[in-house]
Amino acid sequence: MSGRPAGRLPAEGAASSPVPLYHRVYVVLRQQIREGQWPPEVAMPGEHELAAAFGVSRITIRRALEQLEREGLVRRARGAGTFARPAAAPPMRSNLGGLMEDLLAMGLRTTARVLDFGYLPAPPDVAAALGVAPGAVVQKSVRVRSQGGAAFSHLTTWVPEAVGRSFQRADLLRRPLLALLEAAGASAVEADQLISARLAEPATAAALGVHVGAALLSVRRVVRGGDGRAVEYLQALYRPEMYEYEMTMRRSSRNGHATWSTEAALD
Repeated sequence: MSGRPAGRLPAEGAASSPVPLYHRVYVVLRQQIREGQWPPEVAMPGEHELAAAFGVSRITIRRALEQLEREGLVRRARGAGTFARPAAAPPMRSNLGGLMEDLLAMGLRTTARVLDFGYLPAPPDVAAALGVAPGAVVQKSVRVRSQGGAAFSHLTTWVPEAVGRSFQRADLLRRPLLALLEAAGASAVEADQLISARLAEPATAAALGVHVGAALLSVRRVVRGGDGRAVEYLQALYRPEMYEYEMTMRRSSRNGHATWSTEAALD
């Protein structure tokens, strides 16, 4: 419901979640602020009202508001109240229908920071995804992508050694990985993708500027070339308030049965 917190939380001190109670209040309020549910010109409900709505103490509410203030999402004025400050920039958006083209465009619109780059034996799950023998040498890179100075994605990519030797660490700062793969003769033709959610571990949380245990959008993707061989295995984590997936679907009838397909698949 617009303008109201999204329901009561478990009682103070409950052990139902490893995430601190103030953080759970914070993420709900952050979501409402980013969705524009709190008009910036009108004061938000006070600490007493928020505490009653969420079923928590004023101390918990105060800690949540302090976190929002540190992130620039609220403005607190003595005697006037707390005012929402929705982010001006919309979240990054990826269209599943035109996945590869959209990912290339995103790489050109954002900046990258390379945290790790090197060659090592493939762990079992990576070897299975890339279709190489366990222990075969592969290239691993870890990057953080940002827009407007704010980190929104943590990307761990694995590519076969023969492909990886065609570019260096510095190239990942200048060009999207898909463009580097194409230059190496390993053009992406198809991809299998799994989208789920994960909690932020300490290293990832520090890189993305979120709390340990924060919910992140998780994407695992195996990209294949024209010969069907895998050219990239991606393990990506995104800040959900800064990144969205969208899909347009169309219903059609085939052999007397109604099916749903993405528009790109119907072109």
